[in-house]
Amino acid sequence: MLTDLEAVFRSLKSELGLHPVYHHKEERVDGHLFITVLAYQFVQIIRKQLQAHGIQGRWSTLREILGVQRRVSASFRRADGRSLHVRKATRPETELAEIYQALNLNPLPGGVQKTII
Repeated sequence: MLTDLEAVFRSLKSELGLHPVYHHKEERVDGHLFITVLAYQFVQIIRKQLQAHGIQGRWSTLREILGVQRRVSASFRRADGRSLHVRKATRPETELAEIYQALNLNPLPGGVQKTII
């Protein structure tokens, strides 16, 4: 469990761009520890829900699967001379769609955003 905790925390730190913090006040240390434990619990809840749906894997593997979806933008010139900008998520790969379904999440996060300028 400790090895798993360290791996999850290391990956969360790198993704969030965190670096070592040297606290000078005890309440800041307590806050840092609280956030760490909270993040680990969040990861464990996700993993437990996925396991209930038969999806197994290390956190690093799950992160790789979750990291492939992107939001893309396209711009079009309209007949009236204005520009239409459309922003939406790419369609999820099969493994990612299964994770979204197991977690009861929208497979196209953020919806479609259209802006006319």
